[in-house]
Amino acid sequence: MPKYGMVIDLDKCYGCRACMVACKIENNTPEGHFWMYTFRLEEGEYPNAKTTFLPRPCMHCEDAPCVRVCPVEARYKEDTGQTSMDWDKCIGCRYCEIACPYGVNYFNWEDPKKIQYVDGGDPDLQAVTEGARPPYANPDLDGRYGEKNAHVAGGNHLKSVVGKCTFCIHRTEKGLDPACVANCPAFAMHFGDLDDPESNVSQLLQEQVGFRLLEETNTNPRVHYIGGSPPSTDAHQIEAVKGKE
Repeated sequence: MPKYGMVIDLDKCYGCRACMVACKIENNTPEGHFWMYTFRLEEGEYPNAKTTFLPRPCMHCEDAPCVRVCPVEARYKEDTGQTSMDWDKCIGCRYCEIACPYGVNYFNWEDPKKIQYVDGGDPDLQAVTEGARPPYANPDLDGRYGEKNAHVAGGNHLKSVVGKCTFCIHRTEKGLDPACVANCPAFAMHFGDLDDPESNVSQLLQEQVGFRLLEETNTNPRVHYIGGSPPSTDAHQIEAVKGKE
């Protein structure tokens, strides 16, 4: 059984945010919700200022605080290492949102619509697209494969539940990379089996010294960073996540 994780090369990331766009389209996330977010960080002062970028998906922690605090066991760990959520069980208490040190959880205050940004039935749009359906409605998100039809992937599109990055579990179950990895034009993001020493992600971690965010919290994240250094204490975030409540 693979134990999935991600390696992000910060030397290659130039902040294009294609990963954010790919995540939104693939997962049809509500407006203002960013399951993947690329932070723009600035250190120092002119003329020695330095700008860097830090993509941040869910860390899919081995010891996930969100799993420990969920009173109804809606948040749980997959055998493959992903931190998943059964939105049918979620009661909207938002304990997971409070417990997460990475800020990756989003609460659905309203009823998300199936197509978040484009109305496929708009006659003005149909005149341009000739009836072609925009890609924002992903049929893979309508359910889960096999017997575990637990709304793990796109079932979070319900009012009063919490959504987050799933490592695109509906894709990884088919042997595909998460959408953010598959669409990174700089090949800065890598996904694979961290327990397999021959996998691409394991090889990258053997070749370079990496780090993980907030390692002092002992959450044991499954997202590793290479090619850069942890954000320093004097680095200030100049673009914050929008839409967080």
